[in-house]
Amino acid sequence: MTSLIETRALARNFGAVTAAADINVTINAGEIVGVIGSNGAGKTTFINMVTGYLPPSSGEILFKGKSILGKTPRQVMRAGICRSFQVAQLFPDLTVLDNVLIAYGMLKKGSLSLLRPLANARSIQQAETLLEEYGIAEYLPEMVVTLPQGVRKLLDIALAMIGKPEVLLLDEPTSGVAIDDKFELMDTVMRAVRSSGSAVLFVEHDMEVIARYSTRLLAFYDGRVLADGPTAEVMSDEKVKEFVTGHHLEISSPKEPAHA
Repeated sequence: MTSLIETRALARNFGAVTAAADINVTINAGEIVGVIGSNGAGKTTFINMVTGYLPPSSGEILFKGKSILGKTPRQVMRAGICRSFQVAQLFPDLTVLDNVLIAYGMLKKGSLSLLRPLANARSIQQAETLLEEYGIAEYLPEMVVTLPQGVRKLLDIALAMIGKPEVLLLDEPTSGVAIDDKFELMDTVMRAVRSSGSAVLFVEHDMEVIARYSTRLLAFYDGRVLADGPTAEVMSDEKVKEFVTGHHLEISSPKEPAHA
């Protein structure tokens, strides 16, 4: 397998508090990796370090064999690692179309020019095509502030995928989404990701979502990786049951459409 992200002895301290310690993880091309752990276990700290939002106190982060330490979030994104957030990072007082056009403009120019209009027939068609892939094209003229939570999540993820990243990191993609909608949302995301060929690493508290969509699982506890391996094996690990999930979950194989 081709290694994309590799962390070596990665650590982050906040004064006397250790938020992450000795994290040695490799993410390979095409993998779908789930990340679990209680609040404060180090999951988001790990993602923030990998994506340039938080500098590590020590350790190394490699992307395709080259160090990305010290790079800004935008530089990391341009290298091929993109992310979505637990709270969607959108412009709520603009339309869905405006949000998409701004994202495309930032991707192409690195900064927006007020002298160059973003909206034209080609860019609008491009936006429609993108949103059709995520099943939300009907919301194109709507204000973001009026969107249901699940649609906001899909829009945020769609914008993260605009740059065709090699790795997509998702921070709690089903957080705030209605129970009846979470599988439909994840089916849509995974279908789009599979077609792009991106590897995915997603933080999730919902163990049903983890069981259905991840093929590999990282369990964090007290700032460290407690277990790393195939999802069913990690979920059955005694330490994971004791310190992370608190109980045993019966793991069933994901339905084929989730990875189609």
